[in-house]
Amino acid sequence: MGNNMSKKLMQFVALLLAICLMVPSAWAATPTTKPIRVGLAYGSGALAVANLENNTGAGAGYRFGYYDANLQFHELGRTDQSTTKLTMLKTQNIWVNGSNYATSNNGGQVIGCYHIQVPGNYTDYTQASQAAAPLGGFVAWMDGSFQVRVGAYATQGEAEAAIAAGTVSGTVVGTSAYGVNVTQTGSAQILFQFDGGADLSLGVLPDVTGSSTVRTWFKGYRYEGGFRYERIDGGNLTVVNILDLESYIKGVVPYEMSNNWPLEALKAQAICARSYAYNNIQNTKHSKYHFDVCTTTDCQVYCGAGSNVPTYQANETTDRAVEETAGQYAWYGNQIIEAFYSSSHGGASESVYHVWGSSLSQYPYLCGVVDPYEKEIASKNAYSSWNISYTTSELTKRLQSYGYGNGTQVQSLELTYSDLGNVIKLTVRYVNGQSNTFKPDKIRSIFGVPSIRFTMASGKTAATRQTTATQQPLVTQQTQQSSIPINGGNGLDRSGNNFVLSGSGVVSGLDANNSYLISGTGTVEQLPTTQPPEIPEEPEEPEEPVQPEHPEQNNPTGTTATVSNGTYTFQGSGYGHQLGMSQYGAWAMVNLGYTYKQIVEFYFPGTQVK
Repeated sequence: MGNNMSKKLMQFVALLLAICLMVPSAWAATPTTKPIRVGLAYGSGALAVANLENNTGAGAGYRFGYYDANLQFHELGRTDQSTTKLTMLKTQNIWVNGSNYATSNNGGQVIGCYHIQVPGNYTDYTQASQAAAPLGGFVAWMDGSFQVRVGAYATQGEAEAAIAAGTVSGTVVGTSAYGVNVTQTGSAQILFQFDGGADLSLGVLPDVTGSSTVRTWFKGYRYEGGFRYERIDGGNLTVVNILDLESYIKGVVPYEMSNNWPLEALKAQAICARSYAYNNIQNTKHSKYHFDVCTTTDCQVYCGAGSNVPTYQANETTDRAVEETAGQYAWYGNQIIEAFYSSSHGGASESVYHVWGSSLSQYPYLCGVVDPYEKEIASKNAYSSWNISYTTSELTKRLQSYGYGNGTQVQSLELTYSDLGNVIKLTVRYVNGQSNTFKPDKIRSIFGVPSIRFTMASGKTAATRQTTATQQPLVTQQTQQSSIPINGGNGLDRSGNNFVLSGSGVVSGLDANNSYLISGTGTVEQLPTTQPPEIPEEPEEPEEPVQPEHPEQNNPTGTTATVSNGTYTFQGSGYGHQLGMSQYGAWAMVNLGYTYKQIVEFYFPGTQVK
């Protein structure tokens, strides 16, 4: 029986070892993250004074402490739950008059940077707080030790005079350039003072009640998680929101897409936002300010749970989109992708090589795709069609405002199109023979156009396009339609490569849906039109998304157009940088019955949502 028991024990151990050996391989594919750091105020926007207020019904009171290198919060002290408003200030002279704070005398009380330190050693916040209370003082945590301090004087002389008057005994002290005061909003009384030098910054974690839902107001928006206040190089307060990744995604989805958009579109947005955020945790983009992502379109728009405006806040649907996709990312092979997205593409996204000069071998899923879906909800998209015009003088002045073409004027524009129909290079030629060439990342800002998907019309001179035998015709939103028949022959194509010369000499693109033909016998007839397909209300089994074909080369192989003189009119569609997912396209695909996974995998070819 003993041998049999030993044999069974060995079998059990072997089985347990086998399980242990199997588990890591499964875990290896599971992304793990520590909390994400979101910059709320930094750089030129850093604050001398920063307020917090508990969101009524979502926690009360505050804890003071610091975040360690792994972003774990270490509590040093706390308020009671009656303190619902806090103000953090740099440890310099600040005046408070009611709700107004100023770095110069505004007629209110001064929160000075000189204090009287009372002798004594204290092991924790509670002990120090008990000693400070009868003196009307406050607790300070200075480089790892608790102290009791009294007063907040504007000058060292005032603090010395208080000691000489016998008000309190002690030593006059201040803080380093990294010190931060915590006060109750509207009061000059310091509640807590923190100075961890350059290595540790004040952390504030709202709520002392154990509430299951904790949200805190900061500058008009409600945020989950905690806050860090850092004086980088001794400057104003850099304010960073620290929270878990899923809570962060809940604070992105309602503002990158409206909170009334379809659930499946919001889920696709959640996948993109989560994948983007994962790739930007601890990147170098904002390392100067010690956080991962900002709150603007430079990263992703983030406003937490939002404001009090119902249309600009998280709601049950946006939260559901995040919860039902929790932990899911867009993968290309064994890596989580950089899931870029923008409002709309106008007919096709573009290769990352042409937009930002990045290698397609590094971002194979950002190759650009023809988008047949977005146009189906053009009526809902303000940028489905747009026109921007400049006279030669206006365009010259605009370029000169950016430092180009000084002392001359514009003679012509030369546009190079990709195979997908987007402008990937724009060259300005001036009358003095000079020129400037712009890539997509500059075209939108310098020429004031919403996207790089546009054609040009000139007031006087015809646009010409030259295509080599190996090149593809310019792709526009109408490219998918059939050719324009002429006298029963193959006819003209609808790709936009046809032009009309009016009696006054004006050249414009041929509008196939509003044009007429005169035959050799003199018969006049309207060109046949092609109506867009109707969108089925509830498709039962949608077709698989069209799989894109994209060029293997990184070099432009599209068409070139040149326009000169007169009025320069940019006629285009779409809004954004033209990479990755179209948000309006996602909405359109949902209307056609596609799921969030199909949407993401269409816009990022070769990826898988899992």
